[in-house]
Amino acid sequence: MKINRGSSTLLKPTYHTPTLPPTDSLIPLSPFDTVTYQIHVGTLYAYRPPNPSNEVIEQGLRRLLAEYREFAGRLSFDDNGHQCILLNDEGIRFVEATSGSPLGSLMDKPSPYYLDLHPHITGIEEELFQEKLTRFACGSLVVGCTIHHAVLDAQSLSRFFIAWGQTVRNSIPVLPLPLHDRSIFIPRNPSLVQFEHSEIEYTARQPKPKHPELQHTIVMERAHFPSAFLEKLKSKASGDNPCDKPYTTFESLTAHLWRKITRVRNLEGELTTKVRIAVNGRFRMRNPTVPMSYLGNVVLWAWPRSKVKDLLSKPVRHAARLIHDAVARVDDDYFRSFIDFSSSKEKMEGLVPSAYGGDMVLSPDLEVSSWLNIPFYDMDFGTNRPRLFVPSYERVEGFLHIVPSFTGVGDVDAFDSLFEKDMGSFIMDCII
Repeated sequence: MKINRGSSTLLKPTYHTPTLPPTDSLIPLSPFDTVTYQIHVGTLYAYRPPNPSNEVIEQGLRRLLAEYREFAGRLSFDDNGHQCILLNDEGIRFVEATSGSPLGSLMDKPSPYYLDLHPHITGIEEELFQEKLTRFACGSLVVGCTIHHAVLDAQSLSRFFIAWGQTVRNSIPVLPLPLHDRSIFIPRNPSLVQFEHSEIEYTARQPKPKHPELQHTIVMERAHFPSAFLEKLKSKASGDNPCDKPYTTFESLTAHLWRKITRVRNLEGELTTKVRIAVNGRFRMRNPTVPMSYLGNVVLWAWPRSKVKDLLSKPVRHAARLIHDAVARVDDDYFRSFIDFSSSKEKMEGLVPSAYGGDMVLSPDLEVSSWLNIPFYDMDFGTNRPRLFVPSYERVEGFLHIVPSFTGVGDVDAFDSLFEKDMGSFIMDCII
C-alpha cells in the first residue's frame, strides 16, 4: 500500500470572540501528567464512505482547538522550573494524504503499515498533537492521531474525539466543555503519605539503559475473543470468587493473557512476573471527585505479581484474584497519598518517574492498557460511526491493548506485542 503525502500545515485555533486570549499563559502539569510516559502515542480510526471533506473536518478541528488550547500549545517551564503547557496557539500538525488503493480489510490485522497512517511519533520536538487524514480509492477515510501523553490520558482523549465529531456535525463544541484546572490535585495539610511510592511510581535517578540489538523481532498481532468465550472465561475465573460479584471481563481476560504469555515465554519457575495495569482515578477519587470533563491525566498503576510456577500451576481464578485485589488497592487513599508524596521536595529528592517509555522488552512482566469502558467508537463526523478503532503498531514486547472489537457484538480484541518466536504459539493457544 502506497500512501501519497499531500499538504502538511500547522492548524491554529479559530476564535469567534472579539477579544483573543493571551498567548503567554502557562498551565502547570499535574503530578499525574509528569509521572506518566513522556512520549507520543498513536491511534487510528477507519470510516466507510461517505465522509465529510477534509476542509469540513479541518474547520471543525480549528473551532474545537479554541476550547482545547493545550493541544495547540507547547511544553515549557515556569520560573520555578516546573514543567508546563504554554498556551501560545502555535498550532497542531495537520497532514493530508491519499492512496490509489482501496482500504479493504488492510487495517483489520495489525501491521507496520499502521505507522504510515498517522504522523511520526518519534523525533517530535514541538507539536503536542498531530492529525493525518488519508483518503483511499474506495472512499474510505483513515484518521490518524498522535498525542503527547503529558497532555491527557485515554479518557480525556475519547471526550475530545467525541467533541470533534459533534463540532463537525453542528459547528459547536460538545457540552460540557473541558475542565482545564490542573491545580485541583493539591496536597493535604497536613500531608499524609500512607504508601511507598518511591519504588512504584518513582525510581532512583539513573540513566536510561542502552538497549542491545534485539536477537528476536518484536511483532504485534490481534487476538480476537468472542463474547461467548469471554462468558465462559469469566465463569471459570469467578468459580470461587470471594467478592460479591464475579470478576469483570477485564480481570478475567487479563488473567488469561498473563498466564498464556508467561507460558510461551518459557520463564524459569522461581522468577517473579508482574503486570502493570492502568487505573483511572476518575472512578476512585472522592472528596473532591474528579469530573469526567477534566482534561489531563488521572492514572496510576496496579502491580499484581506472582511467581511463574504459581501462576502456571494454579487455575485462572488465582491470577484473576491477584489482579482484582491489586487494582482494588489503588483507591482514593492511594491516589491522595501519591499527590502528597509527589508534592514533597524532600521525598522526591533524587527520584524520577518509573514510566519513561524507554523499554523495548518487558519480559518477564506485562503492561496492559484497557479501553473497554472508554467510548472511542462515538466519534461521528455526521455520516457514520467508525468502522474500526485501533492503537498504533506497538513494538514493545509484553505490551497489551484491550479494546472493544469492531464486530460490535460484545467481542473483545487484544493487541499483543511479543517476540515473533513466541507469537505463533500464543495466538494458537490463547483462545483455548
